[in-house]
Amino acid sequence: MDGNFFANYKDFIIYPLEKDNPKEFDPQDYATHYILTLSLYDSLVSNWGEANKYEVDVKKSIEKVLKEFNNTQKGSYHLQLLELESDKSYFVLSLSCKTKIENSEANDRISYIIDKIISNPFYVGQSWYRLIGDKGRITRKLFCFSFKEYTHVIEENEVARLSTLA
Repeated sequence: MDGNFFANYKDFIIYPLEKDNPKEFDPQDYATHYILTLSLYDSLVSNWGEANKYEVDVKKSIEKVLKEFNNTQKGSYHLQLLELESDKSYFVLSLSCKTKIENSEANDRISYIIDKIISNPFYVGQSWYRLIGDKGRITRKLFCFSFKEYTHVIEENEVARLSTLA
């Protein structure tokens, strides 16, 4: 075989297009919104500032996991970081759902998202297993969480502005 068989290989290179062009978040595209408060189960840190001792960059970890989640959910769900303070032991997310979730199934659906979909990327991918004790590792439980449905309240000046447009 000729040693120069692939001499013109550069003519055949096709650079892959980045698939990381997510559509900008529009709350009007979603039927239900929740505010989630998450803290570590069996935590070894009393606040997020202490995570550096365990070689975990909390803010970057959260941003990476949320970006991956939003890209894979293709508009069915959207997570957004609302609050993360280094002197606190919790962080706050918003969860937007494309379809309306009935109150009776909200706990099951949100538990599934937290425990099954996003916990593993935090636990393994971002090494958050370092931040929890043996009890958390044995049960492989990373988060404790609470949630409440979010309803947007229109302020008086916004109502007045909207009524003048009608």
